[in-house]
Amino acid sequence: MPKAVRFDQYGEIDVLQVVDVERPTPGPGQVLVNVKAAGINPGEGAIRKGVFAERWPATFPSGQGSDLAGVVVAIGEGTQGFAIGDEVIGFTHKRASQAEFVVVEASDLTRRPRNVSWEAAGSLFVAGTTAYAALRAVSLKPGDTIVVSGAAGGVGSIVVQLARRAGARVVGLAGPTHHQWLRDHGVVPVAYGEGVEDRLRIASDGHIDAFIDTFGADYVELALQLGVQPERIDTIINFEAVAKYGVKAEGNMDAANATVLAELAQLIDQGELEIPIARTYPLTAVREAYRELEQRHTHGKIVLIP
Repeated sequence: MPKAVRFDQYGEIDVLQVVDVERPTPGPGQVLVNVKAAGINPGEGAIRKGVFAERWPATFPSGQGSDLAGVVVAIGEGTQGFAIGDEVIGFTHKRASQAEFVVVEASDLTRRPRNVSWEAAGSLFVAGTTAYAALRAVSLKPGDTIVVSGAAGGVGSIVVQLARRAGARVVGLAGPTHHQWLRDHGVVPVAYGEGVEDRLRIASDGHIDAFIDTFGADYVELALQLGVQPERIDTIINFEAVAKYGVKAEGNMDAANATVLAELAQLIDQGELEIPIARTYPLTAVREAYRELEQRHTHGKIVLIP
């Protein structure tokens, strides 16, 4: 029988299990995808712990995951646009992508271009659309200087590349081990930690137009101290700061569609966007994958391979 990630109650990583499930059947407007890669994201850990239980409650047993890439193996009645054997990139809002087989709405899929690896394709949706929306939120213009926290992480590594493509001067906050990657992508690296405000002022020549926070902590406050206007600050994680300071919080759901996914995949295919892959794990090692993710020091994406 096919396998899928499940959990029966809110809790820490040890509630995750990989279990046998029935092979799902696609309905009208849907396809069945044999998953080749499924990225993991911090938000899934928060959902599993019950952080968003009031806003987005789980129905147990719950599946997990949004990102996916794979091969179409069955098509629902009346579904058009895809054929059995098509290689696709997509997403599901049903917490189900971390599995061998997933039913997906055909409207939530795009074809996988030739030069996009399975690992990059399967981890593109959440991080890619979050980066896309965050960058759009701060109204970046050519010549602007933007600071990105967590600049080498899953979302941040995409943000900095898209910002450079938009013609901005990009300053990236990251640990020293990731500074060479940032330099190679045209980003000015700055180490986080004590004295970071002074280092940012020096790196930006004293003027910062926009700030995208992908890490949390007190980076929104830091952006305000550096003189960035609230409407040009976007955080994907510090929602308390959004309520307190009026900064933006646009992320995945603000660009969650197959059109954006196709645009990002095309950039990868053309060699204009890189999705760094920190590590891959077999589906059966889902607990180990999330343990590494929770260390918050990975460069790029962690991907499950069913």
